[in-house]
Amino acid sequence: MSYSQSMDDEYEKLIRRMNPPRVNIDNESCKNATVIQVDSANRQGILLEVVQVLTDLNLVVTKAYICSDGGWFMDVFNVTDNDGNKIFDEGIQKYIINSLVPNSDFPSSMQRSVDLTSGPDHTSIELIGTDRPGLLSEVSAVLTHLQCNVVSAEVWTHNTRAAAVMQVTDETTGGRSIADPERLTMVKRLLCNVLKGSNKSRGAKTVVSCGSTHTERRLHQMMFDDRDYERVGDCDNEKERPSVNVVNWHDKDYSVVTIRCKDRPKLLFDIVCTLTDMQYVVFHGNVDTVGPEAYQEYCIRHIDGSPVKSDAERQRVIHCLEAAILRRVSEGLKLELCTTDRVGLLSDVTRIFRENSLTVTRAEVSTRAGKAINTFYVRDASGYPVDPKIIDSIRQTIGQTILRVKGTPEELNQTPRESSTRFLFGGLFKSRSFCNFGLVRSYS
Repeated sequence: MSYSQSMDDEYEKLIRRMNPPRVNIDNESCKNATVIQVDSANRQGILLEVVQVLTDLNLVVTKAYICSDGGWFMDVFNVTDNDGNKIFDEGIQKYIINSLVPNSDFPSSMQRSVDLTSGPDHTSIELIGTDRPGLLSEVSAVLTHLQCNVVSAEVWTHNTRAAAVMQVTDETTGGRSIADPERLTMVKRLLCNVLKGSNKSRGAKTVVSCGSTHTERRLHQMMFDDRDYERVGDCDNEKERPSVNVVNWHDKDYSVVTIRCKDRPKLLFDIVCTLTDMQYVVFHGNVDTVGPEAYQEYCIRHIDGSPVKSDAERQRVIHCLEAAILRRVSEGLKLELCTTDRVGLLSDVTRIFRENSLTVTRAEVSTRAGKAINTFYVRDASGYPVDPKIIDSIRQTIGQTILRVKGTPEELNQTPRESSTRFLFGGLFKSRSFCNFGLVRSYS
């Protein structure tokens, strides 16, 4: 009998059926956190799957222990919600169990209750190109001209590059996905032209599909593939750079990765995504937070079984992990908006911010029950401190009674660090019902 790859696949499926994952959620053994333990037959990618489920629920991992040596995987997480509370919600507990245990009864109503799924009635657009002021304004103007509405999106910038994953609907077909192949081709061509601009030194790419995607996972993959970890000059402040170290543990034939940086939600997810994309396997790991600082340690090998082989490979691992952490770091004025969604909303507000010389360094756009709910971080497009007079002007445009500025005038005049990430997509959202503005450095 001839051998085939499908035989391996069927064998792996058999092992999984014989040894299904076991998930235990315990609110008794730890005073300050819910303890989630996952035991399973080991396979490539299972750690990322578990971490992704916790991240999608916006759970904060305060401690974790990882062990996947041999044929068995065991992981223990101490988690809380964003307010530091234990997880008593039975819906969330069932979602965790059902997401990790195959062939479980997982009703669609549960998926909707935690607001995690993307519906089939949208088109996914992935964009990556060189960051510059006004880029998002141009992209959203093209989509509005094509009668496409952005129902959700996430935008990241790092190291002169900008990436976005957007879900859009076609208003010409009643708010469903874009079904016409010619129309899809036009959307892709026009957006790619905008991304290219006059800069031919780095590539631009637009991917349009009707399938669903995990937004943050794709953003990591896109920016990693785009090599955003390659440093451009001395654009990053060394004081803000996370501490990443890689050494070989020769007795055990592992490479040990240690990371110290500012703690934030989703940090574990960002690290595991990057190690997975680089085709490293985590055999042991320890995650701990002490006050505002996070400490993570991983024993890894490449998927071929070897530890880090050279200094060049070691430097590449360090730079890639630094990039994974810094992609989410945003400085500037935080804006949160909730208003009735409509076609052209994104285009109108990006224009307002561009005209006021503001640029966006990171953004999250979502639509729930007809409401646009958005968060974004803005800075002066030239790198200077944000002028309070500009904020006043924007308040007058949007409405004095619906816009609130958090922070003191001294904070507004705080000199930002120079960063290659300051040029993003010229601005974002307009509201007629609620806006909440705050000056922050965000690591979430």
